[in-house]
Parts: sequence; C-alpha cells; structure tokens
Amino acid sequence: MNEPVFAPNHSWTQKFSTAIRGVILGTRGHNSFVIHIPAAFLVLAAAYYFQVTRLEWCALMICITIVLATELLNSALETLAKAVTRAENPFIGQSLDIASGAVLLAAVGAGIVGMTIFVPRLIA
Repeated sequence: MNEPVFAPNHSWTQKFSTAIRGVILGTRGHNSFVIHIPAAFLVLAAAYYFQVTRLEWCALMICITIVLATELLNSALETLAKAVTRAENPFIGQSLDIASGAVLLAAVGAGIVGMTIFVPRLIA
C-alpha cells in the first residue's frame, strides 16, 4: 500500500516567509554567526574602500553566501541531531564533524579569495 507523500501547496509568500524564518532560526543560538556576520561586513567595507571591480564584488559575494549557507546547513544538522537523540552517537558525531568541515572548507576558500583580492591592494 502506497503512503501519500506530504507535499503542502504553499504560496510564494508562504515559501519566502518560511525561508526567512529558517534563516532567523538558523542564526539564533549558533555562535558561529557571531564571527561570520561581522567578517562579512568587514569584507564588504574593505571592498567598498578599495573600490574592487565588479567581478571581484561578485567573487566576494559568492564566497560570503557560500560560507553563510554552509553555516546554516551545519546549524540545521546540529538542530536535527538534537531532535533525534541527546545520547552520544558516533554516526551523528561524524555527521556533525563533516558538516563543520564543510564550513571550514568554505571559510578557507573564501579567505583565499579575499587574500587574492585585498593583499595586492594592501601592498600597493
């Protein structure tokens, strides 16, 4: 017997409202955003100050977006893990470590892009 698939029909307004709620929930209580958000603003301020090119703006915005998005996914996984069990579970622990690794990889990549754009300007 086939179970019906849960697929609510939401309006675009409801979808955006849910997504915004997700961003708010993902940033609350997750202290990594205390670092990522100010860092993003510093990068944007530096980009404005150094008058980076349009292509460099795009690269910086993509990097900021990727770091924040991976952090949100990491926060979602942490929240889900807490809902599943509070007991120590090696598989959940490994999943959380992998998600943290994804954030680290995104942040290191963003840092390399930032250094490529800003270091020559700082030297000049």
